[in-house]
Amino acid sequence: MSQAAAISKAAQDRTGRPVRAAVFAVFMFLLAIVMGLVCSPLLLGPRGPVRVIVRLWVRWVLGALKLLCGITVEVRGREHMPKGAALIAAKHQGMLDTIAPFLFLDDPCVVLKKELMRIPIYGWYAAKMGMIPVDRQAGSKAVRDLLHAARDKLAEGRQIIIFPEGTRKLPGEAPDYKPGIAGLYRDLSLDCAPMATNSGLYWPAHGLNKYPGPAVFEFLPPIPAGLKRGAFMQELQARIETASAALAAEG
Repeated sequence: MSQAAAISKAAQDRTGRPVRAAVFAVFMFLLAIVMGLVCSPLLLGPRGPVRVIVRLWVRWVLGALKLLCGITVEVRGREHMPKGAALIAAKHQGMLDTIAPFLFLDDPCVVLKKELMRIPIYGWYAAKMGMIPVDRQAGSKAVRDLLHAARDKLAEGRQIIIFPEGTRKLPGEAPDYKPGIAGLYRDLSLDCAPMATNSGLYWPAHGLNKYPGPAVFEFLPPIPAGLKRGAFMQELQARIETASAALAAEG
């Protein structure tokens, strides 16, 4: 059996908690609606108070995730976790990857689909938090806009999180790394911090069910600035995929 097939079978063999997962989903979205509306006047002010509210929401969501679904969040490789302005290339397996970093990074800024900014409440707070929307249909202009926005965020000392595959992938699924990360790496002249995960085993990309266990986010040694495009992409994919597969195998 291949590694991908073994990981997929391990995920299927888990015992889910569908009722508790449904309760969690209702709690998470109702909490977002209530907090989002009650705290909406803060959107007219500076970003600081909104950042506090977002962190509080994430903390409560992760607490409910542990209580109802038995999913904990673990961070490894803290010695490699960047402080201040940084470029982070992360494996993307599910929604948890866009939530958890707001607790363990200083001031993250996620690169996301432009369409998400149109979602009521979510889009309001994403805009206020300075997330970077990308129009996938804009071609080279999208890359230029991304670079311009990234420079602004780095000047603020923020950590830019980009998902190199551009979409969620199931654990063990064949990777598909896009060139956007290579353009940022080259033009920003920054080290790149890879981040692996096994989150998709516990909070899958599709469906409501959740599976108890430790969702791990692991920071890997940074890739130094200055590598050629091909060498960088090869090294990035090898590090993230190898580490993510190892985390999935643990599960």
